[in-house]
This record gives sequence, C-alpha cells and structure tokens, in this order.
Amino acid sequence: MVKALRSLVSEVWADTDTLDTVAVPAPRATPPGAHIAVHQVSHQFAQAQGGHLPVLDHVSLQVQPGEFVALLGPSGCGKSTLLRLVAGLEAPTTGQITQDGQPITRPDPSRIVVFQDPTLFPWRTVRDNVALGLQARKVPQAQYTRVDAALELVGLSEFAASYPHQLSGGMAQRAALARALVNEPQLLILDEPLGKLDSLTRLSMQGELLKLWQKAGFSVLLVTHDVEEALFLANRVVVFSPRPARTLTELPVDLPYPRHRSDPRFVQLRQQALRELGLSDVGA
Repeated sequence: MVKALRSLVSEVWADTDTLDTVAVPAPRATPPGAHIAVHQVSHQFAQAQGGHLPVLDHVSLQVQPGEFVALLGPSGCGKSTLLRLVAGLEAPTTGQITQDGQPITRPDPSRIVVFQDPTLFPWRTVRDNVALGLQARKVPQAQYTRVDAALELVGLSEFAASYPHQLSGGMAQRAALARALVNEPQLLILDEPLGKLDSLTRLSMQGELLKLWQKAGFSVLLVTHDVEEALFLANRVVVFSPRPARTLTELPVDLPYPRHRSDPRFVQLRQQALRELGLSDVGA
C-alpha cells in the first residue's frame, strides 16, 4: 500500500488546475471501497426534561463501493447524526446499518471520520498527529512508513516536523486527511471538512479531495451545506428534509469529470437541489 500511495503522489500534485475544474482520471475497475447500506434507520435523543427528540425518520440509502455520496439538508436536520451512526459511534434507535453485509455495531478503522475541526494535538508534530491512528491500533513500527506516504500524498512532507499552530487552515485539514488516509480506510466519512476554510482555499481543497478519492478508490459519505460543493464532488446527492430527517430525493450527478460549474447541466442540478431544499436560486 505504501508503494501504491507513493506512486500516486506525483500524479495527484503534478498539475496546477483551475479552481473551477479538476482533471480526474477514471476510477479503478475494482474499487476497494466499502458498500454501506442504511435500512429504515430512525434515531432519537433523550431530553433532560423528559421525552425524546426525533432526529432521523426511516432513512434508507446506500453507498456503493468506491462511490462518492453527498448529504444535503437544513442545519440541525440530522445529517451529522447519521454520519455518527454509520461510523459506529452510536447505535440507531431502530433500523440497521451494514458494511459489506455485516451490521455496524462499533467503530472500526475501515471507517474513518474527518470533522470540520481538524482537532490536531498542539503539542505533537504533524507527523506524530498523523501517526495517532497507528499508535492506537498498536501497528508495528515497520509499517510507520505509511505516515510518510500519507503526508506526501496530501503535500505536507515538508511540514512533517511542524506543529499545528504553524499551519494554515487548509494545511491543517490536509493533515487531518492524512491522518485518515494512513489507516487505509474503505469508507471516508466527511462531516463538513471544508466548512471553516476561506472560499479560495475551499475551492482548492475540493479539487485535491476529488483527486485523492479517485486515486485511492475508497467510498465517501460527505455532509455539506454547500450545494455546488456537493454537485462538484459527488456521484449522487441525497437531499434531506428538516428534522427529523427524511429523504426528499436523490439526485444522480450525471456529469463526467472534470466538472464545470458553468455547465448548463450543473446549473440545472443546482437549481433542482435548491428547489428541493425550499430555497430560491436568486443570489445563491
């Protein structure tokens, strides 16, 4: 895997693409990504004053091996809760979630979550932060070359000895991605990972994330509030209702890569997603 990661690096970082489009090679014929099935999942939280707060209402969806699926919906509708359930951090109140046919009952290194906040430990170097997952799993030292390969893949080799306070926002998020990639995940779970970045850095990181996904072939489940980001990255966009979240529609993004935000079909899909969300396209 380390050699494979290194062989990808020059291709991933060789080109300087525009912010509107990114050239992406075709996916692998047999992607190593996980198949995720969410079947009739409902979830609720107990409230301090008694009673329960419903968050998810009979949600069903699938992520095919190597597929990139984005979740769109109003703030607080339950999207991030669904990610936690898929990650195995919580169990659904009712329904079932499976990975490759097996019930998800606990966290597993084959499913890695990247949050909006990179959550890097300030007293550890970038390299040591990336190595955390390997240390927690007691991976043999001989395999720690995976850390260097992951840093190279996200373009942070020169900053391996730096500390988090020395990184820009985009670089910190790259470090968080490297920490996920070092575990060789089958499913990358992304909870608004680019949400705190400035607009230019966010556009650049979208292109970089797209390249990493297409090269590595893992499955991706992304939560975002950015309609264009969802359409630019994903094979399929699932639109949720306000809480408790129900699936309103699924939009297959029938556009080849590289994608252009000015493409008439892209604009049409954007307008359709906004309508499903109950939003006007004016000024959006």
